Amino acid sequence: MEQAGESVPIAELLDERRHLLEVAGWMLGSRIAAEGVLDEAYRRWFGLSDRQRARVVPRAWLTVAVGGICLGRLAPADRQPEEHRSPQGAGHPGTAVEEEAGAVLMRSLESLTSAERTAFVLNDVFGEPPDTVAGLVSRSEPEYSQPADRARRSLRAQEAQPISPHRHERIVRLVRRACAAGDSGRLLSLLAPDVTAFFDGGGKVRALTRPVDGAERVARSLLTMFASHPRTTLHTHSVNGRTGLVARYDDQVAAVITFDVAGARVVLVWVVLNPDKLRSWNHPRPSGA
Repeated sequence: MEQAGESVPIAELLDERRHLLEVAGWMLGSRIAAEGVLDEAYRRWFGLSDRQRARVVPRAWLTVAVGGICLGRLAPADRQPEEHRSPQGAGHPGTAVEEEAGAVLMRSLESLTSAERTAFVLNDVFGEPPDTVAGLVSRSEPEYSQPADRARRSLRAQEAQPISPHRHERIVRLVRRACAAGDSGRLLSLLAPDVTAFFDGGGKVRALTRPVDGAERVARSLLTMFASHPRTTLHTHSVNGRTGLVARYDDQVAAVITFDVAGARVVLVWVVLNPDKLRSWNHPRPSGA
């Protein structure tokens, strides 16, 4: 089980999102509707406290959340009472409609064969032992830390120690090699002691929501996220006119990473994981467009 506040490998994030889309798409019969369900499920995930998230298995919790939301949307309109918050927190349904959804789920499962029912319950709902799966809660949107202060600090550092495009590219390539090799020592040597990393998941993947400060923590986060995996690749690429990195999982762009460099070290890292922002990378314009 992951620890709250720790980075997650790209492969795990993409597998998880694909799995949840398949569950929601199967239940609702619509990819567009499934995307909306995932937005709501991740909103609820980020509404949990760090302590609550540390007590559950993320993929199992999110699958239960997706199932409950889908069943709530499939229920007749006249059987969907107004939502209300759960005063007990994690472990208790967040709305009355989700309690009704439980009954709908049972009736739906009765229409399946024994093999189908077993596969759905064990593989899709209870990926881990049932006692590790928390109930659903509905909370406000997560508060994202503002990058203004760190951005200003980064700009000041770059102005004080200007760097050529060639030098910037060289350092980014060295960062890529260190991440690909899992070389913590080499990566640390390329990071400023007070480097900061931001992970922009847009609330649509299970990415970190708070900045990571300090060379050791940033290095650990990057090495975890881009850990060697047979289906994950990391390459240099032009991003907004400067050399950055693009991480792919199979043929899908999973992350775009940019760096601010001052002198000979990276002072700011921005990792874009938000599927909406990456859509243009996964659907490039035709040649000549």
